[in-house]
Amino acid sequence: MPRPTAIRPRRFRPPPFAFDAAVAVAVLAAHTAPFLFTTRVADPVAGWTWWQYLPVPAMAVALLWRRRAPLPVLLAVLALQICYAAPDPDTAPQEVPYAVLVAAYSTAALCGPRARVWAVAVLAVLGSVQALGLVLDTTSGETATRGLILVVTAWILGRLTAGRQALAERLRAEKADEAKRAVARERTMIARDTHDILGHAISLIVVQAEAGAVVVHTAPDRAETALRAIAESGRGAMTQVRGLLGLWEGRERADAERPSIPGISDLVEGTGRTGRRVGLTVTGAPGALAADAEVAAYRIVQEALTNVVKHAGPADVEVRLDWAADGLTVSVTDDGNGTGTNGGGGRGLIGIRERARACGGTASFARGRDGRGFAVEARLPGRAL
Repeated sequence: MPRPTAIRPRRFRPPPFAFDAAVAVAVLAAHTAPFLFTTRVADPVAGWTWWQYLPVPAMAVALLWRRRAPLPVLLAVLALQICYAAPDPDTAPQEVPYAVLVAAYSTAALCGPRARVWAVAVLAVLGSVQALGLVLDTTSGETATRGLILVVTAWILGRLTAGRQALAERLRAEKADEAKRAVARERTMIARDTHDILGHAISLIVVQAEAGAVVVHTAPDRAETALRAIAESGRGAMTQVRGLLGLWEGRERADAERPSIPGISDLVEGTGRTGRRVGLTVTGAPGALAADAEVAAYRIVQEALTNVVKHAGPADVEVRLDWAADGLTVSVTDDGNGTGTNGGGGRGLIGIRERARACGGTASFARGRDGRGFAVEARLPGRAL
């Protein structure tokens, strides 16, 4: 059965406009707190009256559009901040420009390079004006320095946020591309396995059915043997197809029926039922192969034997498994009159080469010296211990 998918609880994220509204309310509260909870504005010396606070709600409202138009919002907030602090920046009830900090952060995080250049230019001009105020002794150094540090900090935080978001987007895109490539690889693998399984089984069934039709009246016992071989080939193909479909149902089932080196003897035996003499020779001490290399060895022999049945005609076939310290060499050689290719323009041979390459091996093909026969050889690496 398929493995249950773990369900991760999704973190609650407020809608962007609701979040921006909360930010605007927080900025409004921070700017109006001195007016509401202190008596400083009632002092005639300070000269602050209620109408001088009108830029504050305007700045808060402007922040509602900080995502849609970050640069215009920054320019508007800067203009309103100047109106707010123009009478006397050093005696303003709220000396921290919260709205400017939010707008500067948003511009750094959301704007493109050109808009950021304009924003930096405007901030640089205002900074120069502040510096001139220090020279002319119209602005205190504490107020100017604090504002400069806060704005620069907000800008840096915005750029860091933009970098983090860009990295997250790139990682999501790479993950999506890798998922697409994985699906494409799996589809290719399933298509190739289906071709090998059904191609081999159907070739054996066709040859055995043709042989049975010839002897059904003259040698009923041989016809019965052919029919049993057909049934055996069909059952074997069904078993392998079920194992292949197990990839969609759960990895455990697919692994339990994965083709392996011992199954090559069954391929040899099944091909032998078609009337050809098929031999299997194993040399060397069997070593360890990776799972994909074992599957490749099995499928390479399967495809090579399929080509023999379809194209070589009456032929003797030799299957060799030559084990060495660095891996396994698989070869299938026949002395028939075929070309080794199939009716699909050599797709089977292409599949053999791709299978060998996928597990780090190589595959080669050659004709017999006198123009008869065909040889397939694949070298597959051993598993590193």
